[in-house]
Amino acid sequence: MHDITAIRQHADAFDAGLQRRGVPPQAAALLALDQQRRELVTRAQDLQARRNAASRQIGTLMRSDPVAAEALKADVAQMKDTLARIEQEEREAGNRLDTLLAALPNVPAPDVPEGDDALANVELARWGEPRSVAFSPREHADLGPPLGLEFDTAAAMSGARFAFLRGPMARLHRALGQFMLDRQVERHGYTECAPPLLVRDAALFGTGQLPKFAEDNFRTTDERWLIPTAEVSLTNSVREQILEAAALPLRLTALTPCFRSEAGAAGKDTRGFIRQHQFEKVELVSIVRPEDAAAEHERMTAAAEDILQALGLPYRRMLLCAGDMGFTARKTYDLEVWLPGQGAWREISSCSDCGDFQARRMNARYRPEGEKRTAFVHTLNGSGLAVGRTLVAVLENFQNADGSVDIPAALHPYTGGLVRLEPAR
Repeated sequence: MHDITAIRQHADAFDAGLQRRGVPPQAAALLALDQQRRELVTRAQDLQARRNAASRQIGTLMRSDPVAAEALKADVAQMKDTLARIEQEEREAGNRLDTLLAALPNVPAPDVPEGDDALANVELARWGEPRSVAFSPREHADLGPPLGLEFDTAAAMSGARFAFLRGPMARLHRALGQFMLDRQVERHGYTECAPPLLVRDAALFGTGQLPKFAEDNFRTTDERWLIPTAEVSLTNSVREQILEAAALPLRLTALTPCFRSEAGAAGKDTRGFIRQHQFEKVELVSIVRPEDAAAEHERMTAAAEDILQALGLPYRRMLLCAGDMGFTARKTYDLEVWLPGQGAWREISSCSDCGDFQARRMNARYRPEGEKRTAFVHTLNGSGLAVGRTLVAVLENFQNADGSVDIPAALHPYTGGLVRLEPAR
């Protein structure tokens, strides 16, 4: 959510930031509604003051001039009706203003590159060298079924974009999630959480999925939502709170199932395990003071990179352009892992600095040390990592000519002695 006071003060800069994201200028319309609302508030306050004064005068007139008192009573009653109408108009103007503000994306940070789509993203760094093999690597969708990554079994019971993992493949998937969660807690200082998987409208609004992206999410019959990522639950854990500065930063992590309708992904990644309706992910969320957000963004991204490095998976860090960032982000780094079967880099983690955008929607604040005033916290979120996509990367990067897959050494303590996936014969 945007600060209307800041828009009043920097209307041109606000419009320029939106235009970088492909959104036409909005400040004039917002400020017109804001002015209308403020004028109605002033009228209501003035009328209420007049009504209060008249009400006090009635008591005096009842003793000295009952006829005038009765006339003034009629005026007070009329004022009450007029006041109710003005207050209703003020609420309607405020609701229209809030609706417009809620539909607008965050404004990009100054160092975010220009561009409309992924073609304008900037590669910042690479780690690791793609493995050289004497055979043609296969895609995971072809490699996986003999190893226990079954798509037909899942499709028969659930439809497209689901998978059924069996035997050692399921064990490897579980090992990846546990390894990631342990590493984020033990090495990077995140607090492990087990949050709700079902949330109300206010939680999805707080992190920006509602109202604009309702069709991308699954809703239950009792009007709750399945979380698309644990970012929703973890970030909303501070909603409507005033935190002490000494309690910051808060670093939270969770390994949860995630659910997405993929309504806007028709035709994308229909084969394989890349884009599923149900998947698991280790989420990272940080709640920080504004002055600490930039450094926290680097720290969070490095924590995600650490998982890829520990597994020996080549990747690159990308700085997203203004037109390719998510709705709530002001700056985003994507980590893209190398998939030799596809011969392509694919996103495996996205780490975003959201500024105070989500905090305003959640009314999450803190009290700066030595001050009576409160200020909005800044929020950050990232994947540390997406478990299914990491499984895909392991399968494609550590496959052998005979269809087997070597399991990275970092996972051996989690696989119960399993060091290789062997295809069923």
